[in-house]
Amino acid sequence: MLGVTWTDPGARVTGRVEVRTRSLTTGEWLPWLELDGDSGQGENGAARGGTEPAWVGPSDGVEARVASNGKSSAGLPAGLRLDMVDPGTGDVSAMEPAAFAVEETDAPTADPSESAEPQPSVSPGTQDPADQEPSTEPPVSESPSAPESPPAEPGTPSASATPAPTAPTPTDTGPTAPPSTMPQPPVTSRAGWGADESISPEEPGYLAGGKIKAVVVHHTAESNTYTCAEAPAVVRGIYAYHVKQLGWKDLGYNFLVDKCGTVYEGRKGGIDRPVQGAHAYGFNAETVGISVLGTYTDTAPSQAALLSVARIAAWKLGQYGVDPAGTTALTAGDAGTNYFRKSWAKGAQLPFPVIHGHRDGYNTQCPGDAFYNQLATIRTLAAGPVTGLTVKSLTGTGLSGGKHYTKAGVTVNWSTTTPAVLIKQYELLVDGKSVATTAGTSTSAKATLTIGTHTVAVRATHLSGKRTTSTSTTVIAETTAPTFTTKPALSLRTGTVNTTAVPLKLSWKATDSAALKEVRLVSPLAKTYGPTTTSASHATKSATATAWKMTAYDYAGNAASASVSATPVILQETTATKSGTWAAKSSTNYLGGKSYSSSSKNASLTWTFTGRSAAWTVSRAATSGQAHVYVDGVKAATVDLKSSTTKYRDVIWTKTWSSSAKHTIKVVVAGTSGRPTITTDGLVYLK
Repeated sequence: MLGVTWTDPGARVTGRVEVRTRSLTTGEWLPWLELDGDSGQGENGAARGGTEPAWVGPSDGVEARVASNGKSSAGLPAGLRLDMVDPGTGDVSAMEPAAFAVEETDAPTADPSESAEPQPSVSPGTQDPADQEPSTEPPVSESPSAPESPPAEPGTPSASATPAPTAPTPTDTGPTAPPSTMPQPPVTSRAGWGADESISPEEPGYLAGGKIKAVVVHHTAESNTYTCAEAPAVVRGIYAYHVKQLGWKDLGYNFLVDKCGTVYEGRKGGIDRPVQGAHAYGFNAETVGISVLGTYTDTAPSQAALLSVARIAAWKLGQYGVDPAGTTALTAGDAGTNYFRKSWAKGAQLPFPVIHGHRDGYNTQCPGDAFYNQLATIRTLAAGPVTGLTVKSLTGTGLSGGKHYTKAGVTVNWSTTTPAVLIKQYELLVDGKSVATTAGTSTSAKATLTIGTHTVAVRATHLSGKRTTSTSTTVIAETTAPTFTTKPALSLRTGTVNTTAVPLKLSWKATDSAALKEVRLVSPLAKTYGPTTTSASHATKSATATAWKMTAYDYAGNAASASVSATPVILQETTATKSGTWAAKSSTNYLGGKSYSSSSKNASLTWTFTGRSAAWTVSRAATSGQAHVYVDGVKAATVDLKSSTTKYRDVIWTKTWSSSAKHTIKVVVAGTSGRPTITTDGLVYLK
């Protein structure tokens, strides 16, 4: 970790301070990195002024350049010095430049040799930059109180990534820690991240009014390349830089958060007490400072980091009854100007959002544009209510026409955009009344409904107590089964007949008092039909009794079953009573290998059977003629056997009755001119 400091702690660089380092791993020079030219006058009695420190990682060379806005040395503070920190030991080395070079342009040099050749640092840094601007209030070095250490929550990094939190030792002189309306999140103590307490032995200081009125959000600035395992070293580096290089009494921030969401205790004095930090010049006396390790000008912090900032802010503000989504008035400890060029006099009462960015009260880019744009999200997370509460599905129901149907039981499944760690509980509401309460980590709940129409919704309670209710869903509980208004029935249909496949038509009609979902054929094969379908074509073996079983379902899951059984029987032409001249024909294409053919007008074949459906089977060709069909002595039809393609075992005519009875079918050769011949292949009926 490194930074640039100068003699006068009240001076500020109005130009650019840039550094670049040579990687110990690759030997390559990294791109130029611009440092925040003013860390903020953090302490009365500070030894030096300086930039924010920058985490650069293991390096063996550094080049620095400083340019004023006027492109000359005029206006630059005296005593410029490059300072480096070894966060492993807390050692700090100050280096005077090996050489000076005046650059005429702002462009980076192609190689360090073109400007001053830097000397290697004493030891590689392993720390993150601190981009917050501390205030001029006296630093308060504090010894921690013993916070409760809740178990890790979702979105909180595992203990393996950082040192395990160590309970701080309570101080005997500090103010009493008030209870909070919000739970304390896990915090890694100063001992946990390896603070060397010997470098800041002063007693802690506390807010004069004893009350926190606002939270100031910072980023430590510059590099995001640290790993979560390196984060404690980054915190140690910032600590050493603030104390040893700038001469502050302690870390400027009250809390620090890494990109994995781990929270670190900053200024000592008790995390649950109103410790005065040095992070927001002119406004330290009424605020708590939280800084996220890294720079967030173009990229927002991770969701884990945002969540941890929100949890710390909510907990601290909850100690003093302050609404994280509200506004507050702060008294300016000194005259100043913020990033938006708004100026004020010392003692002015200024309005601020309770959770605001450093730039709102000081002329700095901190906490970066991308982070600043996320402050509204942090306020909502901290203050509530739960957002994005949506009922995703209802298990145990069927959906039709925007309504859900069930017999009684229903499981409601939901989701939110608010992390579970911020949610106190969920309630399942039926007709506006709570019927089940679950933990904030839950995503579903069950209910048993009475018969009738109901509204179902989910209500979520944020840790702040604010409630959110989802859009309601209509659920109808009913236990009335569907009915088959037309029982399943079978009839013969047109098609090609085989002994293993006789063409059939299955017919039915089902209805439901609420909403019919489907009708399923369960035997002799499985098929599912929609609620408006009333028939389907099938085939079955001849001379075999087959049961056709069906079940109708409604959207609530109620069911009703019905079935029909029948046996297709093939009557060969040889079983018919003949009249006139008929010639027997043999071929494997015919049913049973034989058929009858006749061209004699009025020649006839007569079959008698007991059944409810009949089908006449013929062979067809381009020269086939016509025939008359009589049913029970009455002419029913004249059919033409002519076909452009040759067909065998073809059902050309069918007849179905409402019930089974004895019937007579007679076919008579019509003697069609030019094509008098017909060929019959028997009769099929359903027994």
